[in-house]
Amino acid sequence: MIPLAAVASLAALAVPVGAVPQEPAAAAAAPAEPVRFATFNASLNRAVEGELVADLSTPDDQQAQNVAETIQRVDPDVVLINEFDYAPEAVDLFRDNYLEVSHHGSTPVDYPYAFIAPSNTGVPSGFDLNNNGQVGGGDDAFGFGLFPGQYGMVVYSKYPIDTDGVRTFQRFLWKDMPGALLPDDPATAAPADWYSPQEQAVLRLSSKSHWDLPIEIGRRTVHFLVSHPTPPTFDGAEDRNGTRNHDEIRFWADYVSGPARSRYLYDDAGVRGGLRPGSTFVIAGDQNADPEDGDSVDGAVLQLLDHPLVDSRFAPSSAGAPEAAALQGGANLTQTGDPDLDTADFADGAPGNLRVDYVLPSRRLKVLGGGVFWPATTDPLYRLTGAYPFPTSDHRMVWLDVR
Repeated sequence: MIPLAAVASLAALAVPVGAVPQEPAAAAAAPAEPVRFATFNASLNRAVEGELVADLSTPDDQQAQNVAETIQRVDPDVVLINEFDYAPEAVDLFRDNYLEVSHHGSTPVDYPYAFIAPSNTGVPSGFDLNNNGQVGGGDDAFGFGLFPGQYGMVVYSKYPIDTDGVRTFQRFLWKDMPGALLPDDPATAAPADWYSPQEQAVLRLSSKSHWDLPIEIGRRTVHFLVSHPTPPTFDGAEDRNGTRNHDEIRFWADYVSGPARSRYLYDDAGVRGGLRPGSTFVIAGDQNADPEDGDSVDGAVLQLLDHPLVDSRFAPSSAGAPEAAALQGGANLTQTGDPDLDTADFADGAPGNLRVDYVLPSRRLKVLGGGVFWPATTDPLYRLTGAYPFPTSDHRMVWLDVR
């Protein structure tokens, strides 16, 4: 359970967090097995504020059952769930009514630690950010959403989360990133002027948030660096979402690179700088960028995949992804990327299925294996992924085992 006192005590900072205390001896013990990190865009967002809490208040929501069973089948030690509406009470409801309950014979999973914090999605900016002549609606929020916290995220962990060491970057301003790819209005001669100076003065970089969660694994700390950059679509010639996606991904590339590249960063508590050199980390999330196909800015996710401190040599794959690409055809037939690595089942006309979900460890960790939960059609667990309309999500869980 997330203690209510832990949430209330940090409410003034707008960073509600929670963790269940663990016995000191257990916290100090080193794990005997590899540690599995995972990311899953589970599509647990809802159309109306409060609907997710209502759905999770009973054990009867079929999609939530499918999400929980998927997590149980993979059994990660630490998992980021993207598209989980910001509602602290929903964290325990999902854990109690779904994760700790068997589904179709699956083994319940226990996550005594969890973290959730506000998201920029649906938070009104007060400006006409899409330049359609009106102020209001999802496009004019700091991150697209119809209510505050829609499409948020949550992390569950079997290992303690050092809540005192957590850093969130919800309010970091896009303009404060040196060399930011601020979008340009193609109808004017001035550069990078899609957003007015007044809008740039308040516009946040993160469409949801960026979190640095220190996970205490035995006597070792692994920084779980999680986010969910905006899709690089649903815009115009100015490519405001594509450029933002690029810079949201760049955030972590700069954060782990040392003071020369990260000193400009500041968190929601006003602390400057990035990750301490020599730290161990795992970057995870739906990055909404494929290294070869799709609509993202060229090289967007390569900022992480080609980073000298990131080990991307092992690429998780599945049996279901290449089968789906062949069966669905369309844009999948003309893509240049390896369909074995796809993690999302997108529209066949465009952009087709893509690799957009990642778990990327630092080179200080030894990668032992991993995968993408995308069963082939002959697999009994195919019922959890299926075809459109999807029974669970259009994304697949991605995991990595590290020592």
